[in-house]
Amino acid sequence: MDRHSSDEDDDRQTLIHQNDTKHLPRQISTSPRASTASRSGFHIEELESQIRRRFKLTFNKRYLFAIFLPLVLIPIFLSTDIRSLFSSNISSLKFNKVSDQLKESQLQALYLLNQQLTSLLSLWNHTFVNSNDNVSAVQFDDIKASLLKQITLNKHIQQTLLSPHKTGNTLQNATVLDPAYAGYSFDRCRKGDLKFSERRTIEWKPKPNKFLFAICLSGQMSNHLICLEKHMFFAAVLNRALVIPSSKFDYQYNRVLDTEHINDCVGKKAVIPFEDFMEMKKNHAHIDRFICYFSSPQPCYVDEEHLKKLRSLGISMGKLESAWKNEDIKKPSQKTIKDLEEKFASDDDVIAIGDVFFAEMERDWVTQPGGPIAHKCKTLIEPSKLILLTAQRFIQTFLGSNFIALHFRRHGFLKFCNAKKPSCFYPIPQAADCITRMVERANTPIIYLSTDAAESETGLLQSMVVLNGKTIPLVKRPPRNSAEKWDALLYRHGIEDDPQVEAMLDKTICAMASVFIGAPGSTFTEDILRLRKDWGTASLCDEYLCQGEGPNFIASEE
Repeated sequence: MDRHSSDEDDDRQTLIHQNDTKHLPRQISTSPRASTASRSGFHIEELESQIRRRFKLTFNKRYLFAIFLPLVLIPIFLSTDIRSLFSSNISSLKFNKVSDQLKESQLQALYLLNQQLTSLLSLWNHTFVNSNDNVSAVQFDDIKASLLKQITLNKHIQQTLLSPHKTGNTLQNATVLDPAYAGYSFDRCRKGDLKFSERRTIEWKPKPNKFLFAICLSGQMSNHLICLEKHMFFAAVLNRALVIPSSKFDYQYNRVLDTEHINDCVGKKAVIPFEDFMEMKKNHAHIDRFICYFSSPQPCYVDEEHLKKLRSLGISMGKLESAWKNEDIKKPSQKTIKDLEEKFASDDDVIAIGDVFFAEMERDWVTQPGGPIAHKCKTLIEPSKLILLTAQRFIQTFLGSNFIALHFRRHGFLKFCNAKKPSCFYPIPQAADCITRMVERANTPIIYLSTDAAESETGLLQSMVVLNGKTIPLVKRPPRNSAEKWDALLYRHGIEDDPQVEAMLDKTICAMASVFIGAPGSTFTEDILRLRKDWGTASLCDEYLCQGEGPNFIASEE
């Protein structure tokens, strides 16, 4: 180590001396000491030889690497983009990823474009094929909704194609149309304007001790409720209180209706339960006049068996009389308030009017939203509070706010419908197609199914209600399960197994749906439509199953 240091010091001194000598002025070479120049030159060469020799001995590999590495790197740095060397592999990976995304996006766009083309062609064919027969075959809202669907689909195509160019949450150099902008969006199945403020109404002002005894016998509960509503109109016209029939003669109305609700809405004691009426009459009442609205096929549409039931309840009566001689339930004639006043007005305390379910009177007035009687509520005849709350709990548990309700009547409906022209009984595949179209139109994810159909039919229907490859669930009320609490109120009050309570619960759920599909010719459906109209839940999309088309197959008659 010392030796090397000493040699380097000597070399440094010799080199300094040499450099100093080298820079002397030229005139010195002409001095008297010039004679020694030759010897000095040889001495310098000798020193240089010694330096080279020592250089080889003392220089190791580390110094060599330190000297030559910069000489190698500098030309490479000057001739090459260093960033490209390190990023070439990353860029290649990025390019492959973007390329794959582009391919996938293009395939998705082609699929969406094919859907758009199919829908546009369907709209074109449906519009122009039927234009010769009926210019308005496709309603304006249907066309508007179809076009909106295509605008929305086009938006999805744009987003799909531009997705590989997305940076963060924005699309670079792209503008995508928002269908909700500039009035493109609208609710196709919105609630209709029922114009409650324009209702034509009559005040119900019962005179003291003047009663109308309601007789409703045709059909089942839905028929009876429609009949009862018409009896209320009679009572208002005649200024009488209406007596609700006994459960021993008719249905047990107090399980499904709240009579006090009616009185609260009218603001008077307009409706009286049969038990209260009999208590007032000290358990013996006499019907002073029993007037029949219909005379055919039999007076008052009442048989001797029901007359005996009335007498067994402590009711006495005179002879049945007909208001009109030729009024037939199969061909009812239109009546006015004036006609009613002329035929049914009386000074007697208690009168009874036979079944008026088929009666046709002031139709526009009677069927308007909220009914023909002035009141402060949405409707007079509605489900009891227990049923209403249970329906709300069921909807909150299983359906949510956006659902279609379907009344799919099948039991005993085949023969009934085939007697009509056209028939109203549809094969399952055709019904499924009609339901699917409504699901698409209403944009709803689930269907509530109110039906008396066999499991074989509902199972097939469920398998065929499919939209865009997705099965739309058909939900029915499940059997009693103690773990579920949505129906606890019915069990607490002991009315859970009453078939009329269950029927009214079904009606209530259907009346609260976003859209309702009814069974043509069914009074169950008609009562639901009445509730929807009165409650303001009726939708512009409400309709009968496969409305406007007949069954694609009809069986022969017996």
